[in-house]
Amino acid sequence: MANHKATKKDIRQSEKRRDRNRYYGKTTRNAIRNLLAVTEKATAKDDLTKVISMIDRLAKRNVIHKNKAGNIKSGIVKRINALA
Repeated sequence: MANHKATKKDIRQSEKRRDRNRYYGKTTRNAIRNLLAVTEKATAKDDLTKVISMIDRLAKRNVIHKNKAGNIKSGIVKRINALA
């Protein structure tokens, strides 16, 4: 590890960011799993907006790629629409 003051600070910052990104990513994955487990379409539609905003936030923060976010949202919406 480097001994420069700025490098030590950068390491501390990157560890904080990594922990924060892991938290947001895991929370979103759990929300997606819970949404896909729902069997009622009305309940799923209510939760869908919250989950989509979580996914968009991950893409905005560069935790996941924007195309991956689009693919995830597309798959979720297809599953929800198939719940008739």
